[in-house]
Order: sequence, then C-alpha cells, then structure tokens
Amino acid sequence: MADLEVSALKIGTCGFPVARKKYYAEFDVVEIQKTFYTPISEKLAQKWRGDAPSNFEFTLKAPQMVTHPPKSPTYRRYKGKMGDFGYFKVNEDVLSIWEQFVTVAKILRAKVIVFQSPRSFKPTDENIRNIHEFFSTVERDFIYGWEPRGDWDPSTVRKICEELNLVHVVDPFKSPKMYGEFGYYRLHGITGYRYRYSDDELFKLKTIIGEKDYVMFNNTNMWEDARRFKALL
Repeated sequence: MADLEVSALKIGTCGFPVARKKYYAEFDVVEIQKTFYTPISEKLAQKWRGDAPSNFEFTLKAPQMVTHPPKSPTYRRYKGKMGDFGYFKVNEDVLSIWEQFVTVAKILRAKVIVFQSPRSFKPTDENIRNIHEFFSTVERDFIYGWEPRGDWDPSTVRKICEELNLVHVVDPFKSPKMYGEFGYYRLHGITGYRYRYSDDELFKLKTIIGEKDYVMFNNTNMWEDARRFKALL
C-alpha cells in the first residue's frame, strides 16, 4: 500500500500531453485518465511504474463504471462487457470493475483516486445513499477525492465529504474547496477545455493554493500552462 502522507505541493497534468520520458523530466505527478474510460491491464500498469522515476506519483481517475451510467457518451471508449454501472451503486458489476482497478492502483502505488460524478448525478436521496454505501464498502487504502458537477449545494457537499472523509476536488476558478486536509485542484479552463491561462490568472492561482496541494491542469494548453505555473513558483 502506498504511503498516504501528502507532504509537498505537486503540479502536473491530467493525462500525458507529451511523451512520458519528456514528462517525467519536468513533473513529479500525473493524473491517469485512461483508467476512467476502460480497465487497463496489470502489465501496462507495471510498465508505467517501471518506466517512471521511483519518486514519481500517479494519481488516478476512478472508473466511469462507478460514477457514470452506461448512457454516458464517455462509454464510447469503454472496452468490456456492459453492466449495471454508475451512480456509485454497490452491486456485483460495479465491485468487479472496482477490484480490477484497485489492483492496478496498487501496482502504480497511487495515493489519490479522483471520482468525478456526471452532471446527471444529482443530489437526490437515492444518490446520496449510494455514495455513502459505496465509500462505506470499499477499502480505504487510498485518499479519495470527489469532484461533483451540476446542482450540488456547497453545504451538502461539505457534509458528505466530512462524513466520508473525502477531499472535495474543485476547479479553483469556479468554486471553493469545501473539505479536505489538502486541495486537489483540476483546472479545466475558465471558458472550457480549449483554453490558455493568462499570466494574471496564474498569479491568482498562486494566491489560492497551499503548500500540500495538487494542481492538475486539464486544458488544451496544459503542458505549457503547467510549466509556466511551475516556473512562477
């Protein structure tokens, strides 16, 4: 199991925007996106871990099969048998995918797992019960972060995160963090994915983050913006 202590500020991107060898020379963390779309093999995880520096950190985006229903367009990239997936339901289909994912996460020595729920996952009684049951069922071998989207009241998000010990994952330009011992910030672009952050915006970001936070760029200009922000610090 990975050491779950978070002790330093880390800057990176969501996915590899350049060749892995080039990326490893610049940054010490990446958020793997492929695990969201479809299960990856243990062999591939072992290759990634073996190719990376020993102190390099992988954070992982949790499988869409946990968070998103099969009608989601993101399933176009799913390679596997379809099941009763999504909305944090605790059933055989979801838990089978989860077990595969956990094996890969441990090979990569991941600390942080990010669950991004879709806008269709609304704050209904059923969905809130589901998220409680899911995080009360799965092992706590990782730090879990939750990025809710859509119409969630901040006080409800804070209550759920407190009760389940989840880091509230946010885009810091769009909403404040409600809960967590550290911040996990995913920067999606102020006007959308096709975005380049200005110098002023990066200076503003510098005033928001703390000394143990993750700052993960997720925009078309992520490689350049992450490098510029790293240089700014």
